[in-house]
Amino acid sequence: MTAWFSSLWSGGPVVIEPATLRDASVLAQIHGASFHRGWGEGEFEAMLTERNTLVHRLKSGRKVIGFAVSRMAADEAEILSIAIAANYRGRGLSRNLLLTHLGHLAGRGIRTVFLEVEENNQAARRLYDGAGFAVTGRRERYYRQPGGEQLNAVLMRRDLS
Repeated sequence: MTAWFSSLWSGGPVVIEPATLRDASVLAQIHGASFHRGWGEGEFEAMLTERNTLVHRLKSGRKVIGFAVSRMAADEAEILSIAIAANYRGRGLSRNLLLTHLGHLAGRGIRTVFLEVEENNQAARRLYDGAGFAVTGRRERYYRQPGGEQLNAVLMRRDLS
């Protein structure tokens, strides 16, 4: 009885599943709240219809609270974005989302995954380091902040095979 009540209180069980076109609006909202330059609903709609793009949503009960997006080419993929709604961060959900997403990429024959992350984003760096990604390079002044400051990107790679 306690577990049942707890799942109702917390919003329900957390699940990771493929995103659909109906999710485009909420994915855009989460992305916009998570990054300086958020992607619009149309950008998510386009990604969700592309055959070479894999998008997973993270749900708590009926509410979409996060996502992971990758683009695939041959046996490689690039993680384009991962985001969790602000009030759900710090619970280990991004790690579960990332590892599940990587498992689905491997299931599609992907052998190598790349990504780039802002050099000073310590939470994201810990996530990727903990998931087995290694730094392979840097892009100087890659990210531009609202005030004009330019920040470096770190390039990372993980082999899935």
